[in-house]
Amino acid sequence: MADETDYKERISELEHELAVKDAELHRYRLELSKANTALEKLITQISQELKFAQTLQKFLSPTELPNVQGFEFSTKFLPGTRSGGDYFDIFEHEDKLKFGILISSASGYSLSSLLLSVIIKISSQMEARRGLEAHKVVALLAKEIVPHILNEDKASVFYGVVDRRSYEMQYCSVGVIDGFLQVYGQDGLVELLPTGPSFSKDFNTEPQGRTVQLNPRDRLVIATEGLKNSQNSLGVNWGGHGLSEAIARAPKQGVHELRNEILYSNEKYTGKTDPVRDQTLIVTEVKDKVIKLAKT
Repeated sequence: MADETDYKERISELEHELAVKDAELHRYRLELSKANTALEKLITQISQELKFAQTLQKFLSPTELPNVQGFEFSTKFLPGTRSGGDYFDIFEHEDKLKFGILISSASGYSLSSLLLSVIIKISSQMEARRGLEAHKVVALLAKEIVPHILNEDKASVFYGVVDRRSYEMQYCSVGVIDGFLQVYGQDGLVELLPTGPSFSKDFNTEPQGRTVQLNPRDRLVIATEGLKNSQNSLGVNWGGHGLSEAIARAPKQGVHELRNEILYSNEKYTGKTDPVRDQTLIVTEVKDKVIKLAKT
């Protein structure tokens, strides 16, 4: 009888433990269901924000480039599937013998990055058209932007002004925008080195300017970090050397041919048609130095 009583007590204890476990499992399932619902809501929200960001950026990116005598342009903007914040513009100044090239890259596909791109666009069009030097325009951008940068956000900006009287380009580059000058008939590339660090909440540098001389058939290549930081299946970056090697392999003339070779080489390396991060590429070729003056 004692053994039977012990068994019944043990069975009762096990049934109680099972009931407790069932209650805990039910509670965990409820919590998991709530967590899944919250996660789905967050994913939907992020997806909507990404679509909004991509739509807004496409709206902001120029659809028609100016017809600048003596120069030919080829551009490409590829929106990232996970992150971005690129913007570019090519525009003539009030002085019709000058034009500007602007390209920027902000960290993250967020409204702050998009706002940053909008500020850059507005500031460049308002100030650069008045004929300010490139580094002074970038200094104005820093004054407008840096106080609003939060956390670890960063932004890179390249701004160049080409004067068709002298065929000199004065530029200022802060951050990690890649720039190369391919001098016609010469091996190797002239790297357009940065003149300052990226914009960040701690930015306190006075932007500096540099000048390069342009000649017929020279080509300029400017690209955001989405290109060189793209990775292959092993997680290895394409790098600046990948970009420079693609430029060297490209046909010696033709902006579109050069642009296509760079994009093809990058896609072949990464195996991806849709980049993870925004990619922006600008190629410019000098055609001639003839300036036709208006008849008096």
